[in-house]
Amino acid sequence: MNILIVRNDKLGDFILSLPSFELLKTCMPDATIFALVPEYTSELAQTCPFIDKVIIDKPLNNPISDNVSLQKELSSHKIDSIISIYSTTRVGLAAFLTGIKYRLAPATKIAQIFYNHRLTQGRSRSEKPEYEYNLELVQKFLKDHGIQGIPNPEPPFLSFEQAQINQLRNRFIQDLNIDKNNKLIFIHAGSGGSANNLSLQQYATLIKYLESDTGHTIVLTAGPGEEQHANNLSQLLKNTTHIVYNSTEGLLRFTQHIAFADLFIAGSTGPLHIAGALNVPTAAFYTRRRSATPLRWQTLNTPDRRLAFTPPDTADAMDMSQIDIEEAAKEISKKFLKN
Repeated sequence: MNILIVRNDKLGDFILSLPSFELLKTCMPDATIFALVPEYTSELAQTCPFIDKVIIDKPLNNPISDNVSLQKELSSHKIDSIISIYSTTRVGLAAFLTGIKYRLAPATKIAQIFYNHRLTQGRSRSEKPEYEYNLELVQKFLKDHGIQGIPNPEPPFLSFEQAQINQLRNRFIQDLNIDKNNKLIFIHAGSGGSANNLSLQQYATLIKYLESDTGHTIVLTAGPGEEQHANNLSQLLKNTTHIVYNSTEGLLRFTQHIAFADLFIAGSTGPLHIAGALNVPTAAFYTRRRSATPLRWQTLNTPDRRLAFTPPDTADAMDMSQIDIEEAAKEISKKFLKN
């Protein structure tokens, strides 16, 4: 059986679908699991052992040509079933016209008319983590195919050979003359995500108040287009030892660097969710807006490896300036940086 899971939107959304891919492959090991993803997440998708084949989604500007092209792509892979975790009219119509027999999507938006199996979830209420909503769709698919005793997937959902990561870390600290005993605290202040983030001054204050028993090194990370943001934060840290790591070797290499971090601090961004999938400890900053809460966008690491901070109940849900940064730094230090 050839099964396609659709998650062709943002990086963080794709990462939060990884438990769904793993669950499907675990329960149906003989099936061929396809992933429809955008080009910029395809490199990561291709490294996942529970994804057999990656289809890179390349939308065309002309709707008719785009639909014909997508139909041809789906037909060429002889897809038997499609699970649209991210449901759009474009993909739904192509799947319908291709004649895929089993088509499952959330019962939301007009796109649902193109699917013969639907699941009502109420995602807009944000009562569960995003990854759980994703899992529910795969769980329904498995039950529809007579599979019982469905397990709960557990982290990590991204991993590499430990020897490879150790070698990369050693090279990193040698090239940058970092004390090998220091904890590496990665801070991603980039503005690439869709959620509100802390200001650069807040990040600078946070860094000032972080404390560790054995010493630590601050690593400011930046993806493509975020270099200036990291450099601007660097200018606020003139009296603090730190380095700037600009990721220029692709998403996979950036992920491998995150894998050797001792702590990853960020807003609700794609790199934060990569850290969570690697089961790296995370400290994250969220708004209280219902669609962007710590619950809805919870990272994939185990509970003992994550902290989340939001504006207080007395403040505007979107006002990140109301987060007590000094108190957050103390809590982060106590949980992750002190014995």
